[in-house]
Amino acid sequence: MENVEKVWTADMAEINGNYYSADTLKSYVDQFTRARVFVVGDVIMDEFMWGVVSRISPEAPVPVVNVNRETRMLGGAANVIRNMASLGAVPVLCGVVGNDRAGDQIVSELRRMGLRVDGVVRERERPTSIKTRVVAHHQQVVRFDRETLRRIEAESVDQLLGFINQNIDKMDAIVISDYGKGVISDPLMTGLNRLVRSKAGTPVIISVDPKVGNFQYYQGVDVITPNHYEAGVYCGFEITDEESLLRAGTRMLHDLNCRSVLITQGEEGMTLFEKGGEVTHIPTVAKRVFDVTGAGDTVIGTISLGLAAGLDLKSAAILSNFAAGIVVGEVGTSAVDAAALKKAITP
Repeated sequence: MENVEKVWTADMAEINGNYYSADTLKSYVDQFTRARVFVVGDVIMDEFMWGVVSRISPEAPVPVVNVNRETRMLGGAANVIRNMASLGAVPVLCGVVGNDRAGDQIVSELRRMGLRVDGVVRERERPTSIKTRVVAHHQQVVRFDRETLRRIEAESVDQLLGFINQNIDKMDAIVISDYGKGVISDPLMTGLNRLVRSKAGTPVIISVDPKVGNFQYYQGVDVITPNHYEAGVYCGFEITDEESLLRAGTRMLHDLNCRSVLITQGEEGMTLFEKGGEVTHIPTVAKRVFDVTGAGDTVIGTISLGLAAGLDLKSAAILSNFAAGIVVGEVGTSAVDAAALKKAITP
């Protein structure tokens, strides 16, 4: 890209007109422990079946996977929480699960991590979303989902807003983790924006990991982090080059009236568009890419913690780029810890 400012993450001497050494950025990672961040969104259980393929089924032209182990871990908004906790923060989850075994496991895991569970609402008639991935030889063979996409009940919306209202004065940032499973809706976002505007003192930072079809709910946020596909769908054209990328980022800034847009581009890195016209491309630092599962959760979690800790947008985006570069090198949903992130920052 020739027409945007380039920030090469291996040499972070100049960021937004200020000098930041690697030691300075690492010191902000240490401040994540004091960030008060709430994550609102769709809670999912990520299930993995790991095995090997040695033959094709005689019943159909599909591989036969001999499963040798299974794992379950927090997914969706709960994976954002997991990423933040791994980085040293003590985040709070606000979401909905079913009154079922998967819901019990999610609540139990949050407790095991030492995190609050009073922001998790349970609906008797709603199943907890479960995404099951079958993985063989470091590659995902198939995924199947068990869930409902209907909106959460009005009573659940009221419970979530009531919980947020009780804690609004304790919040530095709110992350909206939208997986399109029914939590993020007009009633919830309208109520949330009203509560944020009513807060006295330092404003609450709002960051969004968006879902196609729900962009109308994200007006006026501080940062939104679509991937290039999501940004292209919103804008109505495919992002294929620098010109289309610049058009998409500029349009989203204008349409959503937000402070910044961070478009992630896989192996091409990410590009930050800031209100006022600054555009910064951040090349990827990933040495290898095995699996992008959960990378968006890592990006939104890390950039939100950076902003809550007091970093400027460029620096927070760079930190999120380092974190994403670590998780895509692993197979399955993974989380970055503070030590690994600080090691990656070191030139």
